[in-house]
Amino acid sequence: MCLGIPMCVTHIDGLDAVCEARGVERRVSLFMLQEEAVAIGDFVMVHIGYAIQRMSKEEARSSWELFDTILNELDSRDP
Repeated sequence: MCLGIPMCVTHIDGLDAVCEARGVERRVSLFMLQEEAVAIGDFVMVHIGYAIQRMSKEEARSSWELFDTILNELDSRDP
């Protein structure tokens, strides 16, 4: 199974970026989005170090809400 993480772009240097999600920063390649204009403040879906699509702030928030729901459900099942 693959998992993409919504992150906010905080710095861009060519096709490299620094993205942040929940206080965690990662270096991310924008190579797969080089045909799109990605700017600081944009939200992107990150998978194995690559931004694979731009997304709206609302889409990012919805994804994180879903992740939180899943994690809370899993936590409630642990003895």
